[in-house]
Amino acid sequence: MRKQNVDFEQVYDLFAIRIIIDTELKKEKAECWKVYSIVTDKYQPNPSRLRDWLSVPKSNGYESLHTTVLGPNHKWVEVQIRTRRMDEIAEKGLAAHWRYKGIKSEKGLDQWLTNVREILENPEVNAADFIDDFKLNLYDEEVFVFTPKGDLRRLPKGATILDFAFDIHSEIGKKCVGARVNQKNVSIRYELRNGDQVEIQTSSNQEPKQDWLNIVSTSRARTKLKQALRDIEYKEAEIGREMLVRRLKNWKLELTDQRIGQLVKHFKYKSVHDFFCDIAEDKLDAVEIKEFILKEREKEKELLESQQAGRSAENFVTPVETEEHYGHDVLLIDKNLSNVNFHLAKCCNPIFGDDIFGFVSVNGGIKIHRTNCPNAPDLRKKYGYRIVPARWTGEAGGSYLASLKVTGEDDIGIVTNISQVVSKDMGLKIRSINVDSHDGVFEGTLSVFVDNKQSLNTLMKKIRNIKGVFNVSRFDAV
Repeated sequence: MRKQNVDFEQVYDLFAIRIIIDTELKKEKAECWKVYSIVTDKYQPNPSRLRDWLSVPKSNGYESLHTTVLGPNHKWVEVQIRTRRMDEIAEKGLAAHWRYKGIKSEKGLDQWLTNVREILENPEVNAADFIDDFKLNLYDEEVFVFTPKGDLRRLPKGATILDFAFDIHSEIGKKCVGARVNQKNVSIRYELRNGDQVEIQTSSNQEPKQDWLNIVSTSRARTKLKQALRDIEYKEAEIGREMLVRRLKNWKLELTDQRIGQLVKHFKYKSVHDFFCDIAEDKLDAVEIKEFILKEREKEKELLESQQAGRSAENFVTPVETEEHYGHDVLLIDKNLSNVNFHLAKCCNPIFGDDIFGFVSVNGGIKIHRTNCPNAPDLRKKYGYRIVPARWTGEAGGSYLASLKVTGEDDIGIVTNISQVVSKDMGLKIRSINVDSHDGVFEGTLSVFVDNKQSLNTLMKKIRNIKGVFNVSRFDAV
């Protein structure tokens, strides 16, 4: 090999070198391995980083010999060895330099497209954030840094230690407390520079924080971080619920779904989730909740005593001038109804707009059933004297729990599409979703809070229009 036929081309600043050899076609492989021997004799190589695409070229025709050696100042340097012909193919063929695949699982533009796909598949993504990330990842300069093992990582310029941690793995990002960069301790806010050797430090006690969103700059880190923060909020809500149930149990009080709805409305919360989170964070005093429940129980007790004193079932109905098809007094169910102790039956879960009737229970209250409730025929046959005609009046108040049964083709992303229709398109709250799959077909039950029957019918129509959904029907019991 003649010395003058070897060109050293600087790549990626000072920590990657490309060696291009001028030689005859039949001597290409031998000359590349000679250069490899010269480099590894002088510098310590990392055997796990050797990539031999001379013996077996890539499917797109790419040929080269890659290795990583420990260079001056204990910095890892990547060396690419290929001939002029190989370099011409690499630059002008499918393996052009802008799609250089220099690290494990890093794919240049392919990796960027993977990040875009992750964002699009996330139902919580914000459109404005996506456009910002799109511009950032497409146009900004990049920095190249090394892991302690010498693996090369490529990140956008301005990326921090936290971005690097999430790029390795989301669990490492969530537990990150800092890093050692070039043998020096730095914080998670440290901005990465070309050639940095980064070792992430984690702690099992660390948890993601809201202000981390101001530290990360990559779309991958931001998406994973938002997801982690939502998971923490859900856990806090569950803790808040358990705390409240335990406190009320000590006071011999019970927490029912109806009572939760009353509490959320009374304390003016937007959702049950926010209500329980504030309990977990001690922002809402349990004593205030206790006082409210005791007042409500006192009202119910007074109503029960009046019924036991001789009020008949007709005392629970509001006389109105009704249409001909009612024919007698009817119980009007309204959001402001306060003088009647009524509950929505769990066997059929009526919602505003359903055809309903009332059933006087043994404790003096009235349970509201749908006219097509599975238990309706048996109630009319055995306890016809306790049936009270009823209908909705006024405007819908509050949220009503309804369940749907969905069947369709078992396809990746179909559950995400259904959730997106409920949360994004309809702006409704999901209580639960359960999916089972077999033989390429999925069956799922979906419990949501709706305002009225019209809203439920609109939701069912939108879900039916989702590609891959076969059928949507209302499910009686939640």
